[in-house]
Amino acid sequence: MTVEVALSDLLDDMTTLMAPQRFRDFTVNGLQVAGRERVTRIMTGVTACQALLDQAVEWQADMVMVHHGYFWKNEPVEVVGMKKRRLATLLAHDINLVAWHLPLDAHVELGNNALLGKRLNWSVEGTLDGPMGEGLLFHGHTDRGLNTDGLSDALEQALARKPLVIEGHRRPIRRIAWCTGGAQDMIQTAADAGMDAFVSGEISERTTHLAREMGITYAAAGHHATERDGIHALGEWLAGRYGLEHRFVEIDNPV
Repeated sequence: MTVEVALSDLLDDMTTLMAPQRFRDFTVNGLQVAGRERVTRIMTGVTACQALLDQAVEWQADMVMVHHGYFWKNEPVEVVGMKKRRLATLLAHDINLVAWHLPLDAHVELGNNALLGKRLNWSVEGTLDGPMGEGLLFHGHTDRGLNTDGLSDALEQALARKPLVIEGHRRPIRRIAWCTGGAQDMIQTAADAGMDAFVSGEISERTTHLAREMGITYAAAGHHATERDGIHALGEWLAGRYGLEHRFVEIDNPV
């Protein structure tokens, strides 16, 4: 039997769950582009790229839900080129676009950080107040001390992507902080808190020197690779709660 749920009900439930009002985000959380008012099929993916939208059209999805949507702070406002094509696809097929950015990183059960820790079997002890605050920088420990190669191997096995690791010391790695995506500049907070290692998605030129000079090992495990689990889990949560159809689509991204 096909189940249809009002879009407004889904948005109300997700807003309660994600609590976007807690965050000083760079984008719009929740509904970004309105489509049909009733939802049966939800497609999820990390980023609302054209390849994901094309698959949503083919599958006849009513909602596309992503971690990286549109309307970022300081981006050009003109609706031209790539932006026009993406919005035209959604509007022509009456597909809703919903995005959850920082709220999905921080959620203690369905969030990217929580699920990365679970995937790596890191015991979560709490969060640190980083430059962006808001409970985004998780910290915990490993059951046994790792060396740099051991940390690299664990990340590669868990995420199917070889990380770039900067060795900041030779002591065993036991205390770890992590924040998925482009959070490399939280390394200072992790080092100040006495962490042996910090894991995020990306790396900048300055990160190498910070890691070496502050004595903290840094691993860039991939922006995309570290942020696949949260949106998948949120889609499964909605599907289980309402009996909706859900499909997660992996669009390869080496970054």
